[in-house]
Amino acid sequence: MATIISKLKITGSPSPPPLDGNHILQFFEVGEESANAGPGLVWRVHDAYRKSDGKECSVFVFDKRVAEKLYKPKRRETMIERIRYSVIQLEKMRNPKMLQIIHSLEESNNTIAFASESVLGSLHNILAWHEMESITVNGLPPVMPYPLNLGPPGSPLPSPTDSSMRPPFAKEYYFIDLELRYGLLQIIEALHFLHYTVRQIHRNICPQVIIVTKRGTWKLFGLEFVEDITGPDPTDMVPVAPWSIKIAKLCQPNLDFVAPEMQTNAHCNILSDMFSLGLVICAIFNSGRSLIQANNNPILYMKQMDFLEQQVDAVLPRLPGGLQEATQRLLSRDPHPRPTTQLLPLIKYFKCQNEPAIQAMQFIDVITMKDPSQKTNFYNAVLLEALPYIPKKLRWQHIWPALQLEVRTAEVLGPVLRPIMWLTNDATHEEFENHVLPTLKIYWNLMNSPKNLEASVLLLESMHVIFKKCQKDVINDELMPLLYSSMDHNSNQIQTSCMMGLLNVTEYIEEEDLHSLLLGKVKTVIEKNKSDVKVISLTLGFYEKVLGRLETSDIVDYLIPTILAMRLSDPDIINRVVKLYKAILMEKKFGLTPDTLATQLIPSLAPQTINPGLSIEQFTNLMEVILYDMLDNIDKNQRHKLRMDGRGTGSPDRHRALRHQMSNENMIAPPFNIPNLRVEKRKTSSAEDMARKNSASGPSPISGIGAFKNRFTLGKGIGQWFFGSSSTANNDNNFLRVGNASPNRRLSDNTLMTPKIRIAPSCSSSPGGTPGGNSSGLPTRRHSSIGPQERRASAVNLSPPTGGSMPNTSSSVPYLLTSSMQSIRSRRPSCASGSASAQGGSGILQQISSGVVRHLPIGSHHSMQAQVHAPLGVLQNATAAGYNALQQTAMAVRKCPSLNITLTR
Repeated sequence: MATIISKLKITGSPSPPPLDGNHILQFFEVGEESANAGPGLVWRVHDAYRKSDGKECSVFVFDKRVAEKLYKPKRRETMIERIRYSVIQLEKMRNPKMLQIIHSLEESNNTIAFASESVLGSLHNILAWHEMESITVNGLPPVMPYPLNLGPPGSPLPSPTDSSMRPPFAKEYYFIDLELRYGLLQIIEALHFLHYTVRQIHRNICPQVIIVTKRGTWKLFGLEFVEDITGPDPTDMVPVAPWSIKIAKLCQPNLDFVAPEMQTNAHCNILSDMFSLGLVICAIFNSGRSLIQANNNPILYMKQMDFLEQQVDAVLPRLPGGLQEATQRLLSRDPHPRPTTQLLPLIKYFKCQNEPAIQAMQFIDVITMKDPSQKTNFYNAVLLEALPYIPKKLRWQHIWPALQLEVRTAEVLGPVLRPIMWLTNDATHEEFENHVLPTLKIYWNLMNSPKNLEASVLLLESMHVIFKKCQKDVINDELMPLLYSSMDHNSNQIQTSCMMGLLNVTEYIEEEDLHSLLLGKVKTVIEKNKSDVKVISLTLGFYEKVLGRLETSDIVDYLIPTILAMRLSDPDIINRVVKLYKAILMEKKFGLTPDTLATQLIPSLAPQTINPGLSIEQFTNLMEVILYDMLDNIDKNQRHKLRMDGRGTGSPDRHRALRHQMSNENMIAPPFNIPNLRVEKRKTSSAEDMARKNSASGPSPISGIGAFKNRFTLGKGIGQWFFGSSSTANNDNNFLRVGNASPNRRLSDNTLMTPKIRIAPSCSSSPGGTPGGNSSGLPTRRHSSIGPQERRASAVNLSPPTGGSMPNTSSSVPYLLTSSMQSIRSRRPSCASGSASAQGGSGILQQISSGVVRHLPIGSHHSMQAQVHAPLGVLQNATAAGYNALQQTAMAVRKCPSLNITLTR
């Protein structure tokens, strides 16, 4: 209000307006004259504001002294009566497309006045500026009318540039395309209301009766010459008086925009108004010049009407493409081709890509007639979608005034704030300070009201948008205190919105406020919402942003207690807490003590290690923080403290290995000892050495008893190898000695031999031992696909092989049973060379072994010797084939390079 008053005083005229004695001055503060309008521009428009609420408005004043210039008193009274009637009718209509009257007529001896919505001027005022400036359209000079004294059509008129020759109150105002489209559509709708609802013909459609408000909307005015429609069809002709020079021009319509049937046939209908509208369209796009300039002369009017079609063809290229055909039909001399107000809005020009913008602007014009639910839907959806299509000029000129009025309506305070925030984000700093900031301060005063919860939430969440446009002093003096005080609100929604707003404006927080005020408030908010995942997430985000600005005391006194107050259950929240702890531990300036880690942080995280919702990555992060960051920190600090206290200097290697000690390179396997197992040094040999050794150990002639004794010794050895010996006279004689037949063997030759193994028969638990006896077990087979150090147990006990490699030993050898022996005999039929004699010899050897099994108990050593020597005579008298088979069998066993079996008594 103060701004409006100052403008009125500064720009006001030195002499007061001619309103002396008019009662309208009791209600309005009237300023200088700013425009004129109406037939003959008889209405003087003054800027004003209403004293009761400071509403900006305009006051229209008619000076009765103008009517005194008329010669006949009767006509003077008729004119004044028409003036009164037009205002009264306009007030009764209260249509948003007509000029809105906010205060009815007030009359004094010299003046008639009324107040209306704030007016920029008439369309005539704006076009007068364009006309005198000779503004070209699309680079072409304006099309001139054809008066008798100005030559042929197209002849340019003089364009005076002297300001003294300009019409009074000419407005330097430029229309944009959307503004023109929407303005014309408003006049069409106003005529539609007048023709089909009020059932009247306007008769004086011209720029003088089209009012442009300060919001940029076009309103219809000037009902002084209206005619009622008497017939059922609005297109029926109504008789009217033609324009005459015998009557004062103030008492007749504007001749330059009159339809030809009114002048030639003395009748009109609603299509006559459409012809006048066509002339208005041409004047708009022809730099404000009408195609007819009769100079209040009916004869000149009729002469120019003969060239109207040529004038229209010349001006059409200046019109938008979608409007050319409709304008050509509007200016037809025959009324029937002219489109009505029902058809004209349907043309392509009014149905373009900017239609959402036009619809939004149309709704804004009638927003005061809508209920709160309709307003809410419009502000939340329709207007937000249309704002990008509305030019910035119309946003502030047309949309913003309506939003300002809605701020005072509590029912839609929240929804209307959404488009306000959109405009704020798109505004310049100057636009924000001039338009938005004063309106937002109204919100700040209403935030504590329970009815405005939605608006408060939205305002707090949009703080970062407001901060970008405000000056620093406004932020520190008004916005920050508002944000801090809202954190103490009891509503969970307000507190959540405060945390969201705080998270978005952390860079504007002063250091003093952060340490002394804000951290404590954040802790209080978490204590009230310890289970609210959204509040917890916002709080963690806040700490993540300000962590670098905190001190050790802030961490210990606020951050850690705040996190400990949270109920950690959500996996994402747990993972963020883990990362925050890790960031704190990596900052040396914080220096968390082992006591804090051991008594606060680890106990809060340890239960989450069994949280079933954690992913493998989240679990790994959690364990790394506990084991490698926290426990490592405790170990380092506590060990140093113990050493400084003189409580021992033990090596860390004696204690549990930490992270740096758990590497594969630093892990040493403990020795594995098998009782009563002796492993001789392994010898290897190359493939060539092994081949020579095998050749050297080939079969040699055996003859006589000595040879047989050797073979008997071999048989005895095989028996002891299979069944063990009960002799304990000499420990060395009770061990199975396996020699490596290929020393220094390369791994790549796949003939790497096992070391010599001695197994004590007295250990029943040793590998290969039979339960209940002091026997030695058999080696198990080594799989060819694994290395020499890897052993796997075999399901079957195999007899000594005849190949060049030695079987592996295993940690577990199955017990040898009779059924196993049968399996061995069936699996190893080719111990010799595969001949029939060899098979026979093998059978004799098997009979010897089986005889020992059947006739001798294993437990008696002397009985064993007797039974072994008993078959000697039988063997001496054996057939040659059997002897040769036995010899070949012994030779086959002797050839085995993998076994070096020596059995001694």
